[in-house]
Amino acid sequence: MIARKLLYMTCFSLTGAATAAWGDTNSPPLQSLTVGIGSENAPRYSGSDKRHWQVMPVVQARDNAFFFDSLKGLGYDLQSDNGLYLEHTLGYSFGRSDRNSGWRDGSNELKGMGNIRGAINTAVAVGWMATPWLSFEGKATLPLSDSQGVQYQTSATLVPFQNNIDTLAIQGTALFGDSRYTNTFYGVNQQQSLHSGYAAYQTSGGFYGFDNNVSWSHQLTPRWSTAVSADYIWLGDRAKDSPIVFRSNQTLVSLAVLYGF
Repeated sequence: MIARKLLYMTCFSLTGAATAAWGDTNSPPLQSLTVGIGSENAPRYSGSDKRHWQVMPVVQARDNAFFFDSLKGLGYDLQSDNGLYLEHTLGYSFGRSDRNSGWRDGSNELKGMGNIRGAINTAVAVGWMATPWLSFEGKATLPLSDSQGVQYQTSATLVPFQNNIDTLAIQGTALFGDSRYTNTFYGVNQQQSLHSGYAAYQTSGGFYGFDNNVSWSHQLTPRWSTAVSADYIWLGDRAKDSPIVFRSNQTLVSLAVLYGF
């Protein structure tokens, strides 16, 4: 889940985009490499009342407009002088297991539900850095292989404090999905109901939740830094009415130690 849920990486990448968008357009090409280790305490899947810890590597590499990010995947971004930007990525969604998993979403509570297979996806994000401390973004994630459905999100990111050592970011994200997405992750079809014992449940596409994130990055030395992130996730009626959702208000806590080259 770290590769999917370390939202502070998104916030700080976005902060970097703000600097580039509002800074000198004649600045030298941007090249960087950051590696580290991260840990996350989170629900076993969206809606689970069981939690677990995961430890995974964190990698960010950039060569001008092109980048690799262990959260987003491989991609590029384009930025304009007025703060508008476009980001396109190719990534992977790990799906979900019907048993406890150490590397992806999954729980024994889902026995009989079957696995949700992983899928290669492409994501397109369009945003606007209204100021160096406030941005807005809309994003769509579409599967390219076995379909998990389409997920959409709109977010606003506020950076109330930033200096050479510390960055504090607050992000609010509204979560949407088409009917295939919401039923894949929250629905229970007749076959799943028969095998799992859960009542059949079908839902519609649309708004299904909200994610509030607070992130703090601290520069220890010119090379070493730490990052801490906390999320509060609320699931709306389309998701929380599902028989496999045991907790509709969930929290995630992530931390990482990073080294920049």
